[in-house]
Amino acid sequence: MKQDIKNISDIRQLVDTFYGKVQYDELIGPIFKDIVHDWSIHLEKMYRFWQTVLLDEHTYHGSPFPVHAPLPVEKIHFDRWISLWHDTIDSLFSGKVAQEAKWRGERMGAMFLSKITFYRNSNTKPLL
Repeated sequence: MKQDIKNISDIRQLVDTFYGKVQYDELIGPIFKDIVHDWSIHLEKMYRFWQTVLLDEHTYHGSPFPVHAPLPVEKIHFDRWISLWHDTIDSLFSGKVAQEAKWRGERMGAMFLSKITFYRNSNTKPLL
């Protein structure tokens, strides 16, 4: 029986498994490969981000949106990200925090897509 996400080891497993899939995905993998030059740095940042979001252990400091704003992404890319995110969570975990991880991924994807679309259409740059 699958356990819920409950500690940093679980976060690491989730993030490592998810980004392992992302790197080889035909649609979103090339986007990540173009911008992530050091996966160890990116993964460490993602561990801290999801540890803060899901475990309420405040280890992440920063603004994730500005680095995503210039990416060449559309709804189809966010849909794939969310699909891979859900599949990864469902393959590894079950429980309240796992469900919250899926919900938060969906909300972040929708918000990022909305903001990216806004900034593209308004010819302005996001505040840092």
